[in-house]
Amino acid sequence: MQTPQDKKRNLFIKSYGCQMNEYDSERMVEILEKHNYSSVDEPNQADLIILNTCHIREKAAEKIYSELGRLKKINLNSERNTKVAVAGCVGQAEGQEIIKRSPIVDLVFGPLTYHQLPEMLDEIETRPGQPNKKLVNIDIPEEDKFLQLKGSRKNLKSISSLLSVQEGCDKFCSFCVVPYTRGVEISRPAKQILNEAQELIDIGAKEIILLGQNVNAWSQSNGKDTDMTFAQLINEISELNIERIRYITSHPRDMTEELMRAHRDIEKLQPYLHLPVQSGSDKILKEMNRNYSSQEYIDIIDKAREYKQDIAISGDFIVGFPGETDDDFEATLDIVKRVKYAHAYSFKYSPRPGTPAALKDHQIDEEIKSERLKTLQDLIRQQTRDFNSSFLEKEINVLIEKQGLGVNRLTGRSSYLQSVHMDGDPSFIGEIVKAKIIKTRDNSLEGIIL
Repeated sequence: MQTPQDKKRNLFIKSYGCQMNEYDSERMVEILEKHNYSSVDEPNQADLIILNTCHIREKAAEKIYSELGRLKKINLNSERNTKVAVAGCVGQAEGQEIIKRSPIVDLVFGPLTYHQLPEMLDEIETRPGQPNKKLVNIDIPEEDKFLQLKGSRKNLKSISSLLSVQEGCDKFCSFCVVPYTRGVEISRPAKQILNEAQELIDIGAKEIILLGQNVNAWSQSNGKDTDMTFAQLINEISELNIERIRYITSHPRDMTEELMRAHRDIEKLQPYLHLPVQSGSDKILKEMNRNYSSQEYIDIIDKAREYKQDIAISGDFIVGFPGETDDDFEATLDIVKRVKYAHAYSFKYSPRPGTPAALKDHQIDEEIKSERLKTLQDLIRQQTRDFNSSFLEKEINVLIEKQGLGVNRLTGRSSYLQSVHMDGDPSFIGEIVKAKIIKTRDNSLEGIIL
């Protein structure tokens, strides 16, 4: 007898926000492929639509409600009886409210429960004589979701592959919802990570990107002493047949000297460090509950550059945090000038319900936030331009990831995470080539294969 999960169905999944969400979306696709779901490029072709959401960016929840409004016509006009699911951090934060505001949604679940997708879909399956059932699943499960996902990476083929090693956060920055949506910090066992890394290598990965909300907080402990540090984990992965290793995102409080040395000592670990500072003002850093000073952050950067002189630094900034004065903002500009970033992300502060910062007095006017953001982004853009310009006429290694736009055009990444475009045969895809940089742009390089 054919069950609902035996039917061949189409899946459309849209991922928002960080690379952790991209990883989670990949795993959802893998789970559902085992239950006869095939990915499609358009929502109007789908039997199941999943919005895998992020709650970090400004007005994140409202953007999802707007997207659901656009999907309403597809859902109501389709003969497929399309199911709509909201996953990720907005799903975890909003829960039942999503179904109240958007009745087209059939399923809401968070980042900790997506391994239960087949069971959840079976539960909401419409059966003859039964009303359409809705389900919200945002409770923290007892089982390890990664153990439930074991062995499902065989169908993913990617030159540069994501691998989640750590999830959740214990830092409780006053502006951030991650501890409430992703839970406390959990490190996956090293053996589990190494097995997944080998699976990715077996199907063609040349680069592995280790992911975590605070990825450098990863450790493996027996309850008394730490058995393995994050730097040691990277070294273990480097012993596998992989060309490149990266990690993102790090927290300054967890940036050890051992990890900095790893950039010098482990050849496969790429010279790129994403280390958010958020503000250059010690007053604002304290209000944010970041638990480091601007000088401590600079000391980390200086030490990292002692071990790896050419390491590219990127970061995150929030402007317009409650109580931020002109002097506080100038301190942020000062730290940017001091560090000289290869790349950085910057955003206006926006309140997140349930976070301490949302309740603070002295919220900053939106016009002031916008002015400060433009000033900061202009400075960062110039630094990125200068960083890229320094590569003109240099020869660098580029991992070719895919075909570019146009005939015999290729796109790849430098060791410093710059996009590099060049002419070349598609047979180079998946290879690391030596390229000479003949032109630089604000956000990319143009090279020729040597």
